[in-house]
Amino acid sequence: MAQSTYDDANLILRLYELRREDKMRAARNWFVANFRCKTLAEMQELCPPGSEANAYFRQVASYWDMAGSFVNAGVLSADLFFMNTREILLVWERVKPIHAEMRAAFKDPGYLGNLEKAGQACADYLVRTSGQEAYQAFVKRVS
Repeated sequence: MAQSTYDDANLILRLYELRREDKMRAARNWFVANFRCKTLAEMQELCPPGSEANAYFRQVASYWDMAGSFVNAGVLSADLFFMNTREILLVWERVKPIHAEMRAAFKDPGYLGNLEKAGQACADYLVRTSGQEAYQAFVKRVS
């Protein structure tokens, strides 16, 4: 693990503060309780355009895509970030089943690419630090 910095710690604290904002907290609560779509059609039924559910999905997905971009760009220590949250992995595991279908429908091959890359890196971190069984138990718990 590369030496983390005070800037890493401060950025993690700032990301945590943003997660506590009222609308973000409502979106996160909705996502954890409701988003288990296995197809794009299921997502469109659960989150039709213009709905509050659609706004919640977009807020959660874009937040974790943004946070993932910090890790992927090397602005934020990946190991320190993954030590402090598994939520990016939860979001990635929930989005993963429809990710390719969403990209194709949106004609955007990079859609949520930072979430994908950082989510997979978090999965790899969990396997490396706690073992494959811990990762499998996490996936079972959040799926």
